[in-house]
Amino acid sequence: SRKKERGVWVYRCVHLLRRSESSPEVPPEGLDRARGQIPAGCCIAGRLKQALYLGLLGSRHPAIRRLPERMQAQRLSLAALCLLAGFSATTEAFAPGALRMPTRAGLRSPQTSSGRRGYLGPVCAATAPASRGMFKNMFDKVTTTINRDTMEKAKSGEQKVGILFLNLGGPEKLDEVEDFLFNLFNDPDIIRLPNLLQPLQSFIARRIASSRAPNSREAYESIGGGSPIVKLTMEQGTRLEEELRGRGIDSKMYLGMRYWYPFTEEAVDQIMKDEINRLVIIPLYPQYSISTSGSSLRLLNDMIKADPDTWDPRKLDHTVVPDWYDHPGYVNTQAKLIKEQLEEFKGRPDDVKVMFSAHGVPVSYVEAGDPYKGQIEKCSDLIMKKVNEGSGDQFDYTLCFQSRVGPVKWLEPYTDTVLNQLGEDGLKNIVVVPLSFVSDHVETLEEIDQEYREVAEEAGITNFKRVPALNSEPGFIGALADLTVDALNKPALRVRETLNLYQGDEKAPDGSWFNVGITTTSEKINGRLAMLALSILAVGQVIKAGCPPIDGPSIAGKEPFCAAFSADGWSWLFDVVQSLQM
Repeated sequence: SRKKERGVWVYRCVHLLRRSESSPEVPPEGLDRARGQIPAGCCIAGRLKQALYLGLLGSRHPAIRRLPERMQAQRLSLAALCLLAGFSATTEAFAPGALRMPTRAGLRSPQTSSGRRGYLGPVCAATAPASRGMFKNMFDKVTTTINRDTMEKAKSGEQKVGILFLNLGGPEKLDEVEDFLFNLFNDPDIIRLPNLLQPLQSFIARRIASSRAPNSREAYESIGGGSPIVKLTMEQGTRLEEELRGRGIDSKMYLGMRYWYPFTEEAVDQIMKDEINRLVIIPLYPQYSISTSGSSLRLLNDMIKADPDTWDPRKLDHTVVPDWYDHPGYVNTQAKLIKEQLEEFKGRPDDVKVMFSAHGVPVSYVEAGDPYKGQIEKCSDLIMKKVNEGSGDQFDYTLCFQSRVGPVKWLEPYTDTVLNQLGEDGLKNIVVVPLSFVSDHVETLEEIDQEYREVAEEAGITNFKRVPALNSEPGFIGALADLTVDALNKPALRVRETLNLYQGDEKAPDGSWFNVGITTTSEKINGRLAMLALSILAVGQVIKAGCPPIDGPSIAGKEPFCAAFSADGWSWLFDVVQSLQM
């Protein structure tokens, strides 16, 4: 039968795609020729190699030649698919690093993951689908490791709590700066491109990273030769573990950086190896943004979709703390640090101004619904209310944004512009608060402490004070502990649910009114147009020719599909509904 032949053909297709290179049906000389097309050591999935062999030999392969002649179209489709996959693999192999399918520099393969940090071997994702290439996970599934006994331990009530900190990351050595910048700008949530230009994301990211690397190296060199963010975040995690232990909760902190070591993939691997069955995910960004928390959660969501069995809530029950800009512990700690800097201005609040400097984001994100700007404004207002609470001195404040990149419009006013304006107004004293930064790194130690201090002095501001970052401030650690305990006691908020709640989709908007490619929106529109066209054709056919009678079961003696648009069909439906009511 045709169904049986189709089933045999599908089985043979799957069988061919899974054959080893030592198959006796594949001529050895053909394998040698195909293998010679792929340079040794290139990071290409084994299944793509097999697809290349089949693509080169498909038309002559004995198993394919044995297919029925009337299945010629299927034979050609299979050969075309194999050739397309093989071409993709070969292109990946021969393309310059910047033109390869988007991934992240520095990700280590399982064979090298135990080596020294900073190793920049073949650009391969160790555990998660970092690439968005068209053949991602087509022939093999990238997964993380897990001990399958975890579910049994969870069932028996043995709970192992893990806390996953998500943060930006930063290079710890000067020779890592360019690769860090490449990872940053290769993130589609940072540099958005229209769908038609997305294959060039890596190329553009490499060019931007190369051009910005010299200045960035100077910035990191001025703060000691590298970013302290990993060290400071690890200290925060250690203090949090101690705080939770004092509250009767044994936990372990894991650090997942988005753009540099230790990568999020490495943290997840360790979580699985440690058999954690209750995980609290805390992005160390008080305010939610597509480009910060959203980007890190999107990466986690890709990993969950690639291996849903590992992330089964019965084995690993995870929950997300998406934002905490208005948490009382966080607000009170920030207010306390600001008050310490304002101590010398007691009785003369008009002589000083508090300036919140937050990391900027493109305006297009906010226009598309990113909650970051609104949360930043509310956060600064809450902090200043706490600063002025119960005091005769009412200090004034302003909010501005720093760290803009590229030619697109970012949130305004810019920090340097505000400093110049305040200087022109005759202000001599200013207290700068690094809002949205919970630990010191290049944005605070170099951009604020050096660049903006120089701008302020040139503008005539003689007393430039900067509030310390939260780092391991006891009040801040207490706030993190409160967030963890609350998350453990409340219903879980999954990664996917968080993305839907805050973004409505996994992707950030690209600001383009015209996108080429297969998207969810276009497929919905195409489906509805197709159904509308079919309905119009059906109604037209009924009006023109009526409904022919058929043998066998029918609705009102007519074709079921046709009857739906006929008077008999509507009459039959009305009778059915009426009988149900009786």
